[in-house]
Amino acid sequence: MKEVSLKINGKSVKAQEGATILEAAKSAGVRIPTLCHNDKLEPYGGCRLCMVEIVRKGRKKLVASCVYQVEENLEVETHSEKVKRIRRMIIELLWPAAQKYASECGVTHSRFRTENTDCSLCGICVRYCAEVKNMHAAYFKGRGIDREVALVPELGRECLYCRQCFGFCTGGKMLNEMDKLYA
Repeated sequence: MKEVSLKINGKSVKAQEGATILEAAKSAGVRIPTLCHNDKLEPYGGCRLCMVEIVRKGRKKLVASCVYQVEENLEVETHSEKVKRIRRMIIELLWPAAQKYASECGVTHSRFRTENTDCSLCGICVRYCAEVKNMHAAYFKGRGIDREVALVPELGRECLYCRQCFGFCTGGKMLNEMDKLYA
């Protein structure tokens, strides 16, 4: 595979063509926070916590680093003021799932109140069930603010025995779904 040269926070970095910014940054020792990324799963870009600012052809743009592939001469800023502002907002919106990043981003509380605080909708459980287990027992139900993770009742018993996605869940949503299904 061809190597690509880019800059991350002003530092020259080489990455394999097809790699994502997140992967290139990680290999260069640059930490980018993320909730929905998991090395066992296809990139998703759902949580947007991994947003970075890129300069491409002289124009600045925000992208999700877990899905954006590196390009020759790409310039990436992982902690610009704009990126920090967006991360703080995302942490507040995904509170409490994103609390582990709160102190490093200077967030002490969320200004927002949500009824569904146990799920960040990162999709790891849904994607793990589909991509790794090939079960499709977990799925997203609803749209917009009504969106939530649910279990297919007929397949929920399989989840009871499998439980492999539970360890990836940032908010305990899958345990709550199991309780509802088998209460």
